[in-house]
Amino acid sequence: MPETWVMPSRTSSASPSPPAAATPMAFARVIAAAYQQYGQNPAAALKLAQITPARLQQSDARITARQMEVLSGAAMQELDDEALGAFSRKLPWGSYGMLARASLSAPNLGVALKRWCRHHALLADDIHLKLVSAGDGVALQIEERADLGCHGQGAREFCLVHVLRNIHGLACWYIDSRIALQGARFPFPAPPHADAYALMFPGPLRFDAAQAEIRFDARYLALPLRRDEKALQQMLQRALPLTVLQYRRDRLLVQQVRQTLTAHPDQAHNADGVAALLNISARTLHRQLKEEGASLQELKDEARFERAKDLLYRSTRPVKQVAAAVGFTNEKSFIRAFRAWAGMSPGEFRKSLPE
Repeated sequence: MPETWVMPSRTSSASPSPPAAATPMAFARVIAAAYQQYGQNPAAALKLAQITPARLQQSDARITARQMEVLSGAAMQELDDEALGAFSRKLPWGSYGMLARASLSAPNLGVALKRWCRHHALLADDIHLKLVSAGDGVALQIEERADLGCHGQGAREFCLVHVLRNIHGLACWYIDSRIALQGARFPFPAPPHADAYALMFPGPLRFDAAQAEIRFDARYLALPLRRDEKALQQMLQRALPLTVLQYRRDRLLVQQVRQTLTAHPDQAHNADGVAALLNISARTLHRQLKEEGASLQELKDEARFERAKDLLYRSTRPVKQVAAAVGFTNEKSFIRAFRAWAGMSPGEFRKSLPE
């Protein structure tokens, strides 16, 4: 079956948090089915989450993130299974907290995620998680080693989504940074509620893929963990929102903007172009850069200066052509800007270079 790509809308990817009711009711039905699997009644948990039996059966209904948090939390404790029936054996209440604590002493995110993947295999061998290099990025992949769909296709979908959102949210929390996704892939056809995936996994989406995975910039792996035991205790009191809420701060954004300006000069000539390439809004771009003590104009000037120096050094183009190549319509403006950057004119810079 050919793979299916779904590109999220700009509006969805730019939103800091999902709309009031964006979570598919299909996920709630999977949780209700887990109760039946264990011979228990989900009525109390559904009532607590304010989901009526009639509403539960509406195929296209949605619930809020808070309702999902309440329902999931109640089910995990009542069933004593944080996997909600997805695996061949239960993950007792507190299992994911134990995984988080086991990685807390790691020197950086890369080590923490590798520990998390290794320790998860000790709890459940139905799936195997691993980090795989993918160019300048890294993929966190799920290898299915058991039939996750034995309780229905919806159960398999929910399990894979749940695991990836869990580890992505925890990774963001560890380094106190929004980890921008370069893409997410799922080994099943696009579901009727595929639009919700753009909120859960902002970035390019692919369905009918070989396996479930998320991809992100490998440089995040080198960032140090910023949490301690006290912070972990506080987080575990309400851990589920980590799988829903998006971090505002991205500690790699300045580096990503620099890379984008260098790699796509024709498409990144203004804030809208840069933001589109990074899958965020222009407003979010400006705000996050400000939080990092930078500005888009400064980074654009820096990129143009580096590009100009490279052209002056590696080519014999006239200054006028160099000016045009780096985005100046006026040679005099370029010379004035270059002098401010380098303390000398383009001609003087070229003469100063070694033969």
